[in-house]
Amino acid sequence: MKKLILSAIAILTIAASCDKVEPVKPPVEEGEQILYNGNQIGSGVQEFEIKENHTLKKGTYLLKGWVYVTSGATLTIEPGTVIKGDKDTKAALIVERGGKIIAQGTKDLPIVFTSAQPAGSRKPGDWGGVIICGNASNNKNEMIIEGGPRSKHGGDNDADNSGVLSYVRIEFAGYPFKADQEINGLTLGSVGNGTKIDHIQVSYSNDDSFEWFGGTVNAKYLISYHGWDDDFDTDSGFRGKIQFGLIVKHPKIADKSISNGFESDNNSDAPNQLPITRPIFSNITIIGPVGQDPQFVNNTSYIDGGAYNPNNGSKLGQHQAGVQIRRGSNLHLYNSVIAGFPVGLMICNDKGSQTQSAASDGRIGIKNIYLVNSGILGSDKDASFKDSLSTNASTFDKTAAESFASGFFKQASNKNHIFSDLSDIALKQPNSLLTGANWGPTSTSPLKGKSGLFDETLLTDQFFDKVDFIGAFRGDSSSDNWTSGWANFNPQNTVY
Repeated sequence: MKKLILSAIAILTIAASCDKVEPVKPPVEEGEQILYNGNQIGSGVQEFEIKENHTLKKGTYLLKGWVYVTSGATLTIEPGTVIKGDKDTKAALIVERGGKIIAQGTKDLPIVFTSAQPAGSRKPGDWGGVIICGNASNNKNEMIIEGGPRSKHGGDNDADNSGVLSYVRIEFAGYPFKADQEINGLTLGSVGNGTKIDHIQVSYSNDDSFEWFGGTVNAKYLISYHGWDDDFDTDSGFRGKIQFGLIVKHPKIADKSISNGFESDNNSDAPNQLPITRPIFSNITIIGPVGQDPQFVNNTSYIDGGAYNPNNGSKLGQHQAGVQIRRGSNLHLYNSVIAGFPVGLMICNDKGSQTQSAASDGRIGIKNIYLVNSGILGSDKDASFKDSLSTNASTFDKTAAESFASGFFKQASNKNHIFSDLSDIALKQPNSLLTGANWGPTSTSPLKGKSGLFDETLLTDQFFDKVDFIGAFRGDSSSDNWTSGWANFNPQNTVY
């Protein structure tokens, strides 16, 4: 790797050209150089490699180009560090198999990955995003990670450890490195359960906020805020456990591919390929577009991106379902709220899959769900918006009274509940377009004071906190708000 000499002139030039970028000293380790001009991570080339252990001291940095943490190397980022992704070089941080990232922030000093654009002019896709590749198993063997043209993931070590992400924000990521191939906010490829992930917020991603491709990593306290496409996307045999998550849609932002809260696939080429996608989610609050703006219409005349349209080739579309399960996935979702979506639940037999049979046989779990203000309860065909039975995700059986998804949701054994208006579940202030949003239930909410929520065999695992409430929050008080102190619901106007 070419060595460059740091100069006082270069430090002053970069400091003057970046918004509030504070020059910091280069790492003290000898060997390869990862900082240039005092605060720039990488040299700006598209394949900059970090091959040794390095620590980024607390400060503000500019990430340029695609920066890879290669096998055997560990990148440690101190609490309170801000890393700004450069738009011109499509900056992205990619941790490859065998590499590690240690990004352990705190409630008071979160680590922030954000846009290098000035406050007030940031948009989804201003930079690439964060990608982590591991050696855990998936159902496609060795895969090239989505959004990363060279990095592979997949192996046979489900306990693989890729490091730590804790109290971390990722904002305005998702630059399309090719047409219709955006990087997600946080992409996890075959990441093992030796990895620690908690308190992560992804905001204004230009693709999915979180996407898991295989792997077994677990997580708690995740926020997807105003993402472009799907919020929690699980694929390729992902089998992790997740508890406490908040999903909030922006009414004017949705992808051409049609955006869901959850989208879960197994394998589009071989829906029965092992290991089967079988994540277990509990205590998720999913706030859709319906009800946030009284003018909302689910078409592109209304869904125009508003001030957040990046005009980078990403195409706007429609909102669809709170949860879509298809292509052989065995998703499990418990003790959660789904509010304000055109479709509540979709279970699709597309790509020749038997996803509906998996639901009938108990291999899919949708239980203790409070569905609120849904346009239609269920659908079996992508982009149809019809509550009508389809056993092939293509044609409808018009003799049936309703979709398979609707009938499954209403089965008494699933203990699900349907409400017509968001006020029925008494969240404090769930509208993200208004100030003072609070998605916690008030004292009169039917989401509180429940028993038996963790009687299901899959929920007896010690990973899950055995709480007595539905959704992400115990209540609406500040002490119950686990987003307080580290999350940011107005990153557009934050001066870093």
